[in-house]
This record gives sequence, C-alpha cells and structure tokens, in this order.
Amino acid sequence: MSKEKKFLTCDGNQAAAHVSYMFSEVAAIYPITPSSTMAEYVDEWAAAGRKNIFGETVLVQEMQSEGGAAGAVHGSLQAGALTTTYTASQGLLLMIPNMYKIAGELLPCVFHVSARTIASNALSIFGDHQDVLSCRQTGFAMLAEGSVQEVMDLAGVAHLSTIKSRVPFINFFDGFRTSHEIQKIEAMDQDDLAPLVDQKALAEFRERALNPQNPVARGMAENSDVFFQHRESCNVYYDRVPEIVEEYMKEITRITGREYGLFNYYGDPEADRVIIAMGSSTQAAQEAIDHLRAKGEKVGLVSVHLYRPFSAKHFLAAVPKTAKRIAVLDRTKEPGANGEPLYLDVVDCFYGQPDAPVIVGGRYGLASKDTTPAQIISVFENLALPTPKDHFTLGIVDDVTFTSLPLKEEIALGGEGTFEAKFYGLGADGTVGANKNSVKIIGDNTDKYCQAYFAYDSKKS
Repeated sequence: MSKEKKFLTCDGNQAAAHVSYMFSEVAAIYPITPSSTMAEYVDEWAAAGRKNIFGETVLVQEMQSEGGAAGAVHGSLQAGALTTTYTASQGLLLMIPNMYKIAGELLPCVFHVSARTIASNALSIFGDHQDVLSCRQTGFAMLAEGSVQEVMDLAGVAHLSTIKSRVPFINFFDGFRTSHEIQKIEAMDQDDLAPLVDQKALAEFRERALNPQNPVARGMAENSDVFFQHRESCNVYYDRVPEIVEEYMKEITRITGREYGLFNYYGDPEADRVIIAMGSSTQAAQEAIDHLRAKGEKVGLVSVHLYRPFSAKHFLAAVPKTAKRIAVLDRTKEPGANGEPLYLDVVDCFYGQPDAPVIVGGRYGLASKDTTPAQIISVFENLALPTPKDHFTLGIVDDVTFTSLPLKEEIALGGEGTFEAKFYGLGADGTVGANKNSVKIIGDNTDKYCQAYFAYDSKKS
C-alpha cells in the first residue's frame, strides 16, 4: 500500500463509530452499556461539524427508549436516508419487532452492537453473544469482529454490503472485551471507503423513498392467499449476501494487506483438531495455537466473520480436510436446546458428509468470564481424548452438573520484549481514566504497539 499508514490508539466502540459516521446520514440513538460511547462519539463529531462521505453532517436524534430508536431508524430508512443505530443486550431485544419490518422491507442499514449478556437469573452488564443470537430469526445479516483492528477494517464491509444487497446488517463485537479494549491500530479513512460504495444501488434506495409526489402503499396486511409467496421472494437477496460480503472483504484486504474472508483459518494447514469460534476468543485461541504448534501439535482455528447468512460452502472450504475432531465454542447458553447456535450450524454443514469429523460443542465467556490460552489448550486436549466431552463449559468449575473441562495452570504467552503492567484502582479514584490516557499517549507518541483492557465492575464507587 503506497499511502502512509495512519495509526490510531482507540477502543472498539470508537473504531465502529468512526467508520459508521462515514456512511450515516441519520443516527437514531438511545444509550445502553457497553454501546453508549459509539453514539456519544457520533454525537460529538456531528456537533463539531464532521462531514460524512456525502459531505453532510450526521443528524443525531436521541429517542426515549431503544424501541423508539428502532422505530425512528425504520421511518428514516423509508424516507430514503441511510440510518444507523448503536445498542446492546435488552436494548437490542426491544428493537426486534422493528428489525423484522426493516429486513422484510429490504431496507439497507447497520445496527452496531457491542454484544452483551441478557438478564436471566440475574442482570449483567458484561459481554457475550446472547443478545445478537436472539436476532437470528429477524432476517438481519450478522457480521462479527474479534479485535479492535478487525472492527476498524470490517465495520465498513457491513455498510457497503447492506447498500449493495439491501439486506440489513448487525455488525457486532464483544462488549467490554472489544468495545472498551484500547489497541493501537491502523485507521481506515474516507478516501479508502468512499470509492467502494455501489452508487447505482444507493440511487435505487433513494428512488424507493416515500414521496408525496409519487404515492405508494406500504406495510399492508396480507392474507393467506399471498403472504407465504411474498415471504419467500426475498430468498434471492439473501443468496447474494455471502458473495457481496466476500467481494468487499477482498477490497479491504487489498487496502490494508490484512487477509479477510467470511471464515478465516489460522494454524496448521494439516490440522487434525480444529476449534470454531466467533469474537474476541479467536485472539486468545491464536496465541494458544502458536504455543501448541511450536511443540509440534497439528491444531487450528476457524474464525467466523459472516455468521448470517451462514454459507456452508465458504465454511467447509475454510476447514482443513485433515480435521478429524472439531470443537465449536459458543458464547451463549440456550437452556433446553440440543446445543448452542453456532454448534448446530456447524453440525448441519457436515451432516451427510462422508468421513465427517467428530464434532463437540462448548460454552465459554458468559458475562465476560475470562477465556485464556490455557483454557483453549484444555479444549484441544479434550479433542485428543478417545471420546471427547460434549456440551462442555470453559473457565468455570461446575461441581453441580459436571460440564466443565479441567482447569489448567495459566501460561504467559506475551513473547520476548513485551512489557506488561497491571494497575489496581478503587471505585472512582481515576485509575481507569488515567490509564486510558497513558496508553493513548504511548500509542500516539511512540512507535510501540500497545493494548489495554479494563476490568470494570458494576458497583461504581
């Protein structure tokens, strides 16, 4: 890449907001942890007069609930404005009724979600995939990122793909673990992304806008004679999504030099044991894989980026043909199901295949429970057993129903020349703010790579 690289020390929310600002004309917002800062950044930039790729300032409208924000997104899209919102957890659940409408009417938009736990036995403000996986049935496409750099690189893919495909997108990454983790990353700018917009598709979206000069009826009630046929007519749009997303990922790879696919493989090209995962756990898994491969083990990882529509063709192409044992890691729990969603998708892809591998599933990381390289090694050790444990849990000791894999001693995988520090703070003593400033100063004023993660609790001060 000939142009000079621009580095930015920021968190995942800022990366998502930075890219989404470029593609948005309207942002209908309502704050909820841990997504609030995305909308805050957009509001701040709009107030300062920052221009999007259309040379306009984003119109930011704060509503009185997430349901209102989703309704405003729907109305704004019907009026022909590219509209975005930012949410998580129960906030996303309140948007589901509108999401069915937005998807059913093939209105292009992106919801940026810092994925968070849903309140069940208790409320938790921390991260897992329970909220986004509650939206599988709405008809939104779903794009996942595992690091701050991936958010910067792939958030634009969601915006570009929704314009071209007309299918709305949830663009998601792990709450706190990615949304609030600070990394020094390479920034995408408008000059990179603006030329990739499909202008014809955008013009057609504008032409479909509600307009009193050209009246049409929308949102009708249909009876049983026609509803089913009309519902099926969207199939062709969904069939095109994987290819459209792949095409834009290739453009991002061309611009950044970083390799992106719908499913990215990492590890031994002839691995016999493979993990399938989505989100920030893929970063810990890569470190564990490097450690195991150095000891001669044939292991690998498939990172899921495009989760919906789930392309079996692209998925099977990413898994090494040598894989005999597969563990699918889900960051959610569906009580009463035969397995969690990603696990069931993977099992279905291999159904009826000759010499299909043994596939087991496990749960990890609920409410931001730490997932470490040692735990990933435990998963690979489980896969090596004559009969691997299925429907296991990771990172907890379950002495009630005995689902947990054995806890291993933690290992340091920082590598040579890494400086690590841990700071402890008491509520509201300024430790988090001071450390955020420190890491940004180091990132923005030295040539060092840096990364900072903050373990918050919800007790405030």
